[in-house]
Amino acid sequence: MTLNGSVPDELPAYVYDLASLDAHAAAVRAALPDVELYYAVKANPDPELLRVLARHVDGFEVSSGGELAHVRGLFPGVPVALGGPGKTDAELFGDVTRLHVESPNELRRLLASGRRADVLLRVNLDVPVAGASLTMGGGATPFGMDPGGIDECVALLSGQDAVRLRGVHAHLASGLEAAALLELAAAVLTYARELGVQEINLGGGMAVSYADPDARFDWRSYGEGLTRLRRPGEVLRIEPGRALSVYCGRYVTRVIDVKRVHGELFAVVAGGTHHLRTPATKGHSQPLAAPQAAPPPGEPVTIVGQLCTPKDVLARRVPVSLAVGDVVEFAMAGAYAWNISHHDFLMHPKPGFHYVCPRT
Repeated sequence: MTLNGSVPDELPAYVYDLASLDAHAAAVRAALPDVELYYAVKANPDPELLRVLARHVDGFEVSSGGELAHVRGLFPGVPVALGGPGKTDAELFGDVTRLHVESPNELRRLLASGRRADVLLRVNLDVPVAGASLTMGGGATPFGMDPGGIDECVALLSGQDAVRLRGVHAHLASGLEAAALLELAAAVLTYARELGVQEINLGGGMAVSYADPDARFDWRSYGEGLTRLRRPGEVLRIEPGRALSVYCGRYVTRVIDVKRVHGELFAVVAGGTHHLRTPATKGHSQPLAAPQAAPPPGEPVTIVGQLCTPKDVLARRVPVSLAVGDVVEFAMAGAYAWNISHHDFLMHPKPGFHYVCPRT
């Protein structure tokens, strides 16, 4: 269903603003003139979102055979990079443009198969990643290899030409601002140059603030910084996910009940974290939509869903006035929302999916 700004009749529902996604992706693309831009499909694999993003990105990053088949079905010829730990044989031998090798064992399996492949070695450097919301590198984690593991892979690759070393991949942390990401990029580039490779995938990890939805990652300064860091002949690639798609999505629902328990006010809405797991996962209050769509001010109320668990909380002590039947719209639901939620818990109905397209 395609909408032009209206609320769906049947709730709960996800509403994706494809026009705003298109404009945002175009602005990000323009800020990165010297960088290849891939979208991390894990953030939101919705086909309509991917069709919009395909106009602006150089390729897609996937982390499973299922994501790979999904992208190949939509865009048969698009460049695809496949990463992630614990690859099955089907994933390791899949039809990808670049394979991100996570361990010497993965590489041994690939070499033993006799298949041809272009690979990036995922490096986990021992560098500071202070301030990150998630750390995938900078120390002992299950992601990638330390320099010793990289050296082992380089030795395995010598004397053969079926598996070609193209460069390194380094997704070390998430939730960082441009300056911090540029510091990590400088460390990764120094390591790649010492290794003698010229293709460097710097991963994603751009900061997104649910507490302040208007605070956006500084793509311009990040692009300018990467331009300064890049040397002639080097291919720099990034693979953002959340920071591209999060702002285009809303989760829209309706109040079923309002009650006071031990002095605290609660609004129970249709749906909940089995549809939108993000606030439970990250431990935050999901922001309400823009002021023109938000309820009027009122006594602080905690907005919860229909699940039989105290963790089914969408937002805590929000100063808004809600009554039974009111529509509530949550913003920033375009990434790591529906696709990471435990859909079948209690077997409630699934939400609808609607798309706001440009007016014609």
